[in-house]
Parts: sequence; C-alpha cells; structure tokens
Amino acid sequence: MDKFKKASSSKINNLLRGGVALGSVYLFLVSIGLMGAAFSGFGEGFARNLIQITSNPLIGLFIGILATSLVQSSSTVTSITVGMVSSGVLTISNAIPVVMGANIGTTITCFIVALAHFSRKEEFRRAISGASVLVFFSIFSVLIFLPLEIWTGFLHKTAAWMVNIFEGFGGVTFISPLEAATKPVVALIENFLTGLSFLSLKITYFFMLALALTVMFISLYLVVKNMRLLIVGKVESVINNVFGSGVVVAVFFGFIATAAVQSSSVTTSLMIPFVAAGIVGVKTVFPMFLGAKLGTTTTTILASFATGDIAAITVAFVHFLFSIAGVFILYPVKIVREGSVRLAQGLGNLTYKRRRYAVFFALFLFFIIPGVLILIARLLNN
Repeated sequence: MDKFKKASSSKINNLLRGGVALGSVYLFLVSIGLMGAAFSGFGEGFARNLIQITSNPLIGLFIGILATSLVQSSSTVTSITVGMVSSGVLTISNAIPVVMGANIGTTITCFIVALAHFSRKEEFRRAISGASVLVFFSIFSVLIFLPLEIWTGFLHKTAAWMVNIFEGFGGVTFISPLEAATKPVVALIENFLTGLSFLSLKITYFFMLALALTVMFISLYLVVKNMRLLIVGKVESVINNVFGSGVVVAVFFGFIATAAVQSSSVTTSLMIPFVAAGIVGVKTVFPMFLGAKLGTTTTTILASFATGDIAAITVAFVHFLFSIAGVFILYPVKIVREGSVRLAQGLGNLTYKRRRYAVFFALFLFFIIPGVLILIARLLNN
C-alpha cells in the first residue's frame, strides 16, 4: 500500500513538474517576443537609419552587427535590408555585408539567455561556451567569405543565377505556430504598457525590456530546475539520439525547427539551458545551431518573394548561400570547426574565473566596437 501511495505521489509530482516546465517554456517564449517588441520599439527606426548610411563593406558589416543587436532579430534586419534594396535605397553590393553582420549580431540573444545562469559558476561557464560557439564560427565565416565576395562576387553571381530559377514567384507567407501562440500575450502586455499615459514611450519600452528579462531569467531557472528533477536522463537520451545520429541529422533538425518557428533565436536559445545543465555538450549542439542559422534564411526569402523585386530576391539568396556555405564548406574544415569550439570553451573558462568578462565581451563585440567604428566612419565622411 505504501509503495502504491509513493508511486502515485511520484506520478503527481512528475505531472506538476512537467506542467511547470511547459508553462516556463511558454513564459520564456513570451519573454523572447516581449524583448523583441521592446528593442523594436526604440531600435528599429534607428536600425533602418543605420542601414541607409552604409557604403563601405566593413562599415556595412558593423552596421549589420549593431542593427541586429539593437533589434534582436536578424530576420527583421535582413527583411528591412531586402525592402531597402527593393525600393532602390540600397544596392545589392552594399546590402551583402549588412546581411553578414546580421548573422553575427543575432547571436546576442543566446548571450542574454546565458546570463540567466550568472549566479551558478559551472552552469554559467557551460552556458557561455554554448552561446559563443556560433559567434566565433560566424566571425570565421565573415573573415573568409566577405573578402572573397569583395574580390570575386561569387555569392552575388550565384544568387543572380538562382533568381532566374525562381523568377515569377509571388508573395508567399508563413505563420509561425509559436508566434501565433505567444503574440496575443505579447501584444496584450505591449498595448497595456504603451497605453499608460504617465510614462513616455522610451521609458515604457525600457520597462518592457526589464520585464522581459525578468520573466526570461525566472522561466529559465524553472525550466532547468524542473527538467533536472523530472526527466533529465530521458531528455539526455533523446537529445543524444537526435544529435548523435550524425551531423547531417542535427543540421536538418535545426533547419526544420527554425524554418517552422521562423526564429533562430528561439531554437538556439532553448538549447542553452540544456548546455548549461550539462545535458548536451557544445560540440554536440554546434551542428544544430548551424542548421538553425540556415533555417532563419527562409524568412528573408519569403520577404523577398513578397516584394517580387529581382534585386531583393538576389539579396535573400545571398543570405541563404552565405549560411549554406558555412555549413557545408567551412564546418567540415577541422581548424575552423575545432577552433570555434575551443575559443567558445576558452571564453567559458575565462568567465568561470571572472563572470563579468562575459558581459564585457558581449558589450564590446555587439555594441561598443561596431558603434565606435561607425561613428568614426561618419565623422570622416563629414
């Protein structure tokens, strides 16, 4: 009888923990959407103005990094870029470095999620390693492919060839199921806060950002805690089965998941708690992150098809080719693959000793360096 009661009690506890874990995941997704709305509120217009000033490829790269860091969405920045190319504000050549920079800037979301583990040193070390592996790989990709593109135009030429195949495609849209589930709650909170007459719009969006970060940190703490208590062994087994089936399977999984939800930030950020908990390693999750990076290009392609403009579709295909070249050309190169992992693990080890170094790294890479260089370029032009 006692065994029956214990088994029954254990099942109830597991159901409760499962419910809390699922609810926490939903709150996490809401926080991501809320954070995006907050950044867009005081960043999207600035990002649009930033993109318009690009002429030098290196400055265009840093504009892409800074604009995406501000808006918290590479899809938004690349879609804005596609729209500007379509309207003639931006040339294809000027747009390509911006798109490459957006690939680096979008990784900031993983860093923000990793900060949720700041108070637990070992978890924080692993979280930062997981969050930064795609950063270093993206930097390698840009260092190799941007000079090649400037010298040969191989991405532009290949994209132009692909446009001929897809010429005639009209507006294509896709509704993200996660966005459909979280958007009403995000919109409700945003409308409530912006409707408060005693707060200025900037203060409202800063408050919204603070609320999003608070919800994110609390939800991630609850996810990690309950997953550990609930089915940590099963989760580890499932993840290892998926990612242990080979690089191609992991890349495909990341691509499909991101194409479905239309946000690489969501798919990659959801994996950070598992990396932090030690359930999955950096090397194991790396290919999935690359698949997610490739999957996010579908948003840009759909946006370009909606414009029906040849130049815009060309930029969207450049974005796709840049990502696919990273997966199938650079990732198989041992020095690039292992170099990205070692640098990520090195940064994780460094932040284990001094956790503030992670914050400094993110601030310098995503904001200070791009911001200073863009400002210098503008002053020199004037």
